[in-house]
Amino acid sequence: MSEPIKNRDIVIVGQQPWDTGIGSNCKNIGLEFSKYNRVLYVNSALDRVSLLKGKNDPKVQKRLRVIKGQENGLVPLQNNLWNLYPDCLVESINWLKVRAAFRLLNKRNNRLFAVSIQKAMAALGFKDIILFNDNDMFRSFYLKELLQPKTSIYYSRDFMLGVDYWKFHGEEAEPQLIAKSDLCTANSTYLADYCRQYNPRSYYVGQGCETELFMQADQQPMPGDMRHIAHPIIGYVGALQSIRLDIPLLEYIAKHQPEWQIVLVGPEDAVFTASSLHQFNNVHFLGSKSPIELPAYCNAFDVCINPQLVNPVTIGNYPRKIDEYLAAGKPVVATNTPAMGIFEPHVYLANTQADYLTLITQALQESPGERVVERKAFAATHTWENSVQMIYDAVRECESAN
Repeated sequence: MSEPIKNRDIVIVGQQPWDTGIGSNCKNIGLEFSKYNRVLYVNSALDRVSLLKGKNDPKVQKRLRVIKGQENGLVPLQNNLWNLYPDCLVESINWLKVRAAFRLLNKRNNRLFAVSIQKAMAALGFKDIILFNDNDMFRSFYLKELLQPKTSIYYSRDFMLGVDYWKFHGEEAEPQLIAKSDLCTANSTYLADYCRQYNPRSYYVGQGCETELFMQADQQPMPGDMRHIAHPIIGYVGALQSIRLDIPLLEYIAKHQPEWQIVLVGPEDAVFTASSLHQFNNVHFLGSKSPIELPAYCNAFDVCINPQLVNPVTIGNYPRKIDEYLAAGKPVVATNTPAMGIFEPHVYLANTQADYLTLITQALQESPGERVVERKAFAATHTWENSVQMIYDAVRECESAN
């Protein structure tokens, strides 16, 4: 493996603030960057609608105190890593349907945002920065021009234009932002190919996953709410969201193989809650579990599944749960998408509902322990260290060519 980039100043902007309550690729990447470089992780600026809707939210109150000068928005997190709460309020403009008006106001928002970042950079003595933009196509659109980084990176981890909120203005903004960035990185081959349409310096950099707990899944006891469920158990862990998961496929499996017990572990959205899946005796909804509990559930499954819908929102997504399943050593049957290509030697890939029945049957016929070692070994290669090293390699290639 090549050497990491060291002793650089890196500014990270994106959609997820440091104080987000959910996992974040960008936070993991920032932590990895900070092992050898100085990193400023910038929260998105507070916008007026968020202020009005969440004025009593402690997170909004924190941002208001910074804007009013009552608190310092530059917060040290650990060695080499700082978090910035911008001291500006930006306008909420995505509702505008006149693109010229949107561009004008967005440039103003970007200027306010950039001034706040520049003050933090000056306080830290940052120079010749690497600007890493995590999918922030609006509020960070002009930062390359305003911050003048040595190298600007656009990071694509979701196909944002598949979501209504981003679609109208994003269809214009994102291709332009990709094109003017010095390089683009993506966590799936599908998204790398998408970026490459607009920028030839677009790189697949993989994905890091926290698989350590799943590597020890076989040491976990059977969860209490699964002890009454007969085998074979076909299981899924994760949020049960109708925009991402194929409810008719799950109904098809439950109907055609009533002896299989389908266990779904995770919170349901309204569509799942109202679905006919609840009428099947062989479908079990076990609700939300803490992350530390999930390996025990995976260990209790005979086969793990990822019954993903294929749509603009999901088609390019890197499926982190596949790494978790594989780290647990389990046979996996998943919907075939372009992003699943890297998993092909280790996962059963289904194109149709009937494929699911055939491939689950095949997975159930595996000998105990068969292929466990190779699955775990493959999952173990998907670390943040490896993913960030691929980003470093792309930066080196770009900077050496300029």
